[in-house]
Amino acid sequence: MLHLILFSLFGVICVAGAVNLLVQTHPINSALSLVVVMGALAGEYLLLGAEFVAAIQVIVYAGAIMVLFIFVIMLLNAGEETRSRGSRVALLFGIPGLLVGSLFVAWVLVQSHIPSVPAGVLPGAPRTIGWLLFHDYLLPFEVTSVLVLIAIMGAVVLAAPPESVQHSRREG
Repeated sequence: MLHLILFSLFGVICVAGAVNLLVQTHPINSALSLVVVMGALAGEYLLLGAEFVAAIQVIVYAGAIMVLFIFVIMLLNAGEETRSRGSRVALLFGIPGLLVGSLFVAWVLVQSHIPSVPAGVLPGAPRTIGWLLFHDYLLPFEVTSVLVLIAIMGAVVLAAPPESVQHSRREG
């Protein structure tokens, strides 16, 4: 019973953090809300018996990735976002699309007869995960790191004032 209460509590915290992430107008506050979501997900993983995944969730996502996000936000000097009324086309197609997509996902979940897997049955030992990550999935892992590097370089270029870009072009 306590397990179900804690699972529900972490789920509510996760959803509240995600909603707060969308509602915030300042990017730093949104990033901090994302840290709350990552922490709640780590709690969910702990309750599911995936201690290694929970630790990686905190260390990699709530730690390193969020520091990277906050670094890029600070580098871009992003201020408070201005709110607009939104698009009528987005409301016209977005809400019905969301409802149809949700109904489709619910229908697929009801129709599939996938048995639930008890916690701890799937391979989740750090040695197995390390072998998969650095042997079987090494190329996707490295491509992801290169994409993150390209995104950081793009943020630096976007953050540079226009006159410094022109100045560097004249020198080259």
